Amino acid sequence: MRTVTKAEKETLIDASNLILGRMASAIAKRLLKGETIIVINAEKTLVSGSRRSKVEEAKKYLRIASIGSPKYGPFHKRRPDFILRRVVRGMLPSNRPRGKEAYKRLKVYIGVPSEYANKPAETLIEASSTKLRAPFIRLGELAREIGWKPTGER
Repeated sequence: MRTVTKAEKETLIDASNLILGRMASAIAKRLLKGETIIVINAEKTLVSGSRRSKVEEAKKYLRIASIGSPKYGPFHKRRPDFILRRVVRGMLPSNRPRGKEAYKRLKVYIGVPSEYANKPAETLIEASSTKLRAPFIRLGELAREIGWKPTGER
């Protein structure tokens, strides 16, 4: 049996104009097979549905509904890269060792880091937005609506 080097197992995926749920399920399947997935341009991912309904849904998710003090949590991430990681984690068996190992092999970035700038990135045809006829919102816009402030906007 041939050994697989780390470079062969790494896959660079450009998330620009890909539908969030479809992309996350495809990535989860590949992670479970043993690939290391690096996702770039997380803020350009599309979330299908009307802008208003998606923002309301996200704000409802972020709302603290506890009797105790909200300073103790739960705390929810608002950055696009963390939101995308959370969506993929929801599609993995994250309570099992196999799912935990798969989740560790996922890296998600906002924009394109300099180390991946010259490498060819693939796209997922099954998650392409060409089939999308419904309204949508970009993940970066959704994150701004729920409180994310990009580094330059503080």
